[in-house]
Amino acid sequence: MRLSFSPFNAGMGYEEAFRLAAELGLDLEVPYDLHEALALPDAKALRATGEALGVGFTLHLPFVEMNPASLIPSVRALSEERLKRSLEFGEALGAKVGVLHTGQVPVRHPLALDLAREALEKTLSALLPLPFPVALENLALAEEDLLRGPEELKALLERFPQYGFCLDVGHALVELGPRGPLLYWEALGDRLLHLHLHDNHGKRDDHLPVGSGAVPWEKFAPRLAGFTGTAALEVGGGSQGVRQSLARLKVFPVR
Repeated sequence: MRLSFSPFNAGMGYEEAFRLAAELGLDLEVPYDLHEALALPDAKALRATGEALGVGFTLHLPFVEMNPASLIPSVRALSEERLKRSLEFGEALGAKVGVLHTGQVPVRHPLALDLAREALEKTLSALLPLPFPVALENLALAEEDLLRGPEELKALLERFPQYGFCLDVGHALVELGPRGPLLYWEALGDRLLHLHLHDNHGKRDDHLPVGSGAVPWEKFAPRLAGFTGTAALEVGGGSQGVRQSLARLKVFPVR
């Protein structure tokens, strides 16, 4: 697999992140939300720096203060507009893959759930055709998260074969316990494009360095070793957190 790390989770600016990525032979997972909020280098400038250093990119599509499954039409439409802009950014960046959160619903009432699913499918349809591969990420961290469990995400991907799957192992652990990452992989491995690798203790989304929590990496290892897609370390702890995680994964091929 080709491995990247998230400067946002690591708490780094781009200058430091590029130096570390070039040193370790990693790519960067760019957080689009920060490019909306701050005066950061544009996609073409990032791409030029990456090409000079041998650093590629994946892209986390926007998720802050947006909801592609919103029951409110104007909110859903704004989410769609932001996602389209982020796809244009990712195309200019040369992103290998983009990661998309599937949205939330305010209450788990049958009518609200039906309307939210319809809204999400409207958003997913509006983004087609995709300019580069996009993977839907498993969430289920909060009561408001729309999709729960591998089967709901699998059903959505069956209706939208243009999209792939991003397995977030930390999210799966919080939702379903130690077998969660394997359950998602077993159900959706044939659609898997991208991985988010980090750790926690099964209670909340701590984004700890790999090996610092309760994710059963030993059981997960054979699948990682055979995975040929992309993956991103979403770990805190600065450069040390990235280095620690890479050391924990060193028995697996990363390129």
